Amino acid sequence: HMSTTSTTTSPNTYARIAALLYLTIIGAGIAAQFFVRGSLIVPGDAAATAQAITASESLFRLGIAGDLVMIAADIALALVFYILFRPVSHALSLLAAFFRLVQAAILGINLLNLLQVLKLLGGADYLAVFGADQLAAQALFYAEAHGMGYSLGLVFFGLNCLVFGYLVAKSRYVPRILGFLLIFAGAGYLVDCFAGFLLPDVYAAYADLFALVVFLPAIVGELALCLWLLIKGVNVPQAPRTTATLHPARAAA
Repeated sequence: HMSTTSTTTSPNTYARIAALLYLTIIGAGIAAQFFVRGSLIVPGDAAATAQAITASESLFRLGIAGDLVMIAADIALALVFYILFRPVSHALSLLAAFFRLVQAAILGINLLNLLQVLKLLGGADYLAVFGADQLAAQALFYAEAHGMGYSLGLVFFGLNCLVFGYLVAKSRYVPRILGFLLIFAGAGYLVDCFAGFLLPDVYAAYADLFALVVFLPAIVGELALCLWLLIKGVNVPQAPRTTATLHPARAAA
């Protein structure tokens, strides 16, 4: 028994690994999406966007690298959370992992749109047939296509949050409120994405409100879970099983 126990990774080790991966995802994701692209892409202004990206090409490339780091961490996190929450429900932890992996795949392929932006603004000889304004317009087109691809990925992340939030609440590993916050965040992501797809005019008019409704619970819920896993770990109820193993006679009596 001793050898099996010592080789098994403890749930708290997985919890700490998950927290570090989660912090990496949040940090790299926010840096790439908001600080890098948010500062370079000027909505609706192709010329200004082209100028900003050309002037800060290394920063734009760094944003793409940040996304790759985020996606790699996301794939690893899907596995760690699956292992950690498998005892709660094997099927649901697998489903949550699948949703997270689909999101990662979409976000990975979606980076091609950003590479197209660099290609269009890279000044290759064969692009000389296009005028500068045409190249800038196409570059903004691909930058906006990346935004749409991001929303597609978030649909599957929203589904992941619903399933995973339920697992978190059911597990009692951490305070149940963290699970409910994730469910709320997941519902927010889905409402946000589908509003953008189905009601573009309404969505555009209330963009700030949608952002608040979605990102506030998401950031609070995810950051809270992340910090709890890092600082407190998980509380896995194991006492009865341990007693039975240590004192078989007493357990039988």
